[in-house]
Amino acid sequence: MVETRSFRDEVIGWVAGGPGGSAGEPASRPGVRTAVLLEGLSDLAAVEALAARRGRDLAAEGVCVVPMGGAMNVGRYADLLGQPGLGLRLVGLCDEGERRFYDRGLQRAGARHGDVFVCVTDLEDELIRALGTARVEEVVRAEDDFRAWRTFLHQPAHRGRPRQQQLRRFLGTKKGRKIRYGRILVEALDSGQVPAPLDDLLASL
Repeated sequence: MVETRSFRDEVIGWVAGGPGGSAGEPASRPGVRTAVLLEGLSDLAAVEALAARRGRDLAAEGVCVVPMGGAMNVGRYADLLGQPGLGLRLVGLCDEGERRFYDRGLQRAGARHGDVFVCVTDLEDELIRALGTARVEEVVRAEDDFRAWRTFLHQPAHRGRPRQQQLRRFLGTKKGRKIRYGRILVEALDSGQVPAPLDDLLASL
């Protein structure tokens, strides 16, 4: 696990413009064979939470899950990790609106078209729909965020919107909240409630 995280950190640093001359070296030490390209840290939290629920040790299986800091970075990560670079298998999870960036970047890197799993709107929206708004509000209350949620609902900009949209927006209003709830909402799912893009992604690894 430590080696895989070190490899991930080195890759992120290389793409960010840091020294990347040895980026290929750690790939063999942790036995990485697959890189999962995610848009951000909330997606990472959700994927890791679902893997843990199912008793999967992705690092031990040779899977490195990489938060890219935005879909527009996918081309650089794909070039480094895919066939043009380290030759790893590439898998992606993205929002519907960002699919074009993934298609372009992964195709250029030799990845298969079917290895990108797409969320309608985004993963938070998928999780809220899977759980139902009443259950998500229960989770928000259990996490001691209910007072902030009620304050949010009284803001004029959010009144009258569908509850699902309100909850999705609420998760993004405070730094770190969306990341925290990426894990929490996955842990709240019943086994048959896992959104298809997330479920299919894990099954593909």
